[in-house]
Amino acid sequence: MLSFLGRRLLATLPVLLIVSVLVFGILRLTPGDPAAVLAGDAATNEQIAQIRSGLGLDRSIPEQFAIWFGRLLVGDLGQSFYYKTDVSTLIAQRLEPTLSLALLTIVIAVAVAVPLGVLAAWRFGGWLDRALMAFSVLGFSVPVFVLAYVLIWLVSLKLGWLPVQGYKRLADGAGPWLVHLILPAVTLSIIYIALIARVTRASVLDTLGEDYIRTARAKGLPEKAVLVRHALANAAVPIATVVGIGIALLIGGVVVTESVYAIPGLGRLTVDAVLARDFPTIQGLILLFSFVYVLINLLVDLSYVFFDPRIRY
Repeated sequence: MLSFLGRRLLATLPVLLIVSVLVFGILRLTPGDPAAVLAGDAATNEQIAQIRSGLGLDRSIPEQFAIWFGRLLVGDLGQSFYYKTDVSTLIAQRLEPTLSLALLTIVIAVAVAVPLGVLAAWRFGGWLDRALMAFSVLGFSVPVFVLAYVLIWLVSLKLGWLPVQGYKRLADGAGPWLVHLILPAVTLSIIYIALIARVTRASVLDTLGEDYIRTARAKGLPEKAVLVRHALANAAVPIATVVGIGIALLIGGVVVTESVYAIPGLGRLTVDAVLARDFPTIQGLILLFSFVYVLINLLVDLSYVFFDPRIRY
């Protein structure tokens, strides 16, 4: 186990290196000049050139990369062009809203999707099964931003149950924190409920046809015990895989959701950095997202051992 963990952790290093090179190169090759954005429309060419020199953009691309990568090796993500502060500080300031939204989204998705998938498999061909399949298609088809605006119109504007936008930090109280997060989390969780419930249904449905399920029922075990302790437990590996994929896909969903609901998290920071052509901030965020993606895949692989003792690395 420890050797497997060590190999996987070492394998993340070349992945992050390749990501850093690609991101750095693509940003420099795309149209747009950060100096021109910072200088404004009324700036002269001399003023733009002065800003470029101050930012180090007048150097060659290999020289810029060597400077940036050298700082990265000692944990320095650089300074934001737009915010004039360290990128690591910006990320730390915006981390709580994104973590809160992502964790609440996953909790809602798993708490709703897994029971729905088990029940749909148990009542295969029934109305619940058909309703779940229809919901899965609908959940995958409707874009997140469309669903967000529909829920804002219905829940916030028409019914007045929840705030339209904004975020309250956990330090301000658990109540306001949760009230401002419920609607964004429900919006973002819809697609993951559809995904996880469908995979859970398929996995449990396959498991229910196994001999040990018939044996458990023949012994007179309650149906709840058969579904949870035998069917769901043995179908946990594909469910854990799709939950891990869902967490990784949250990166894209968070960007859209935070923009719609005006949540000051990493997703909103990403949008603002792209619009401002803030190279250091974009590079730091993409490296962070890449590391989280690799880490989640590693944790999912490790979870297989606990869900299925037959698996050994």
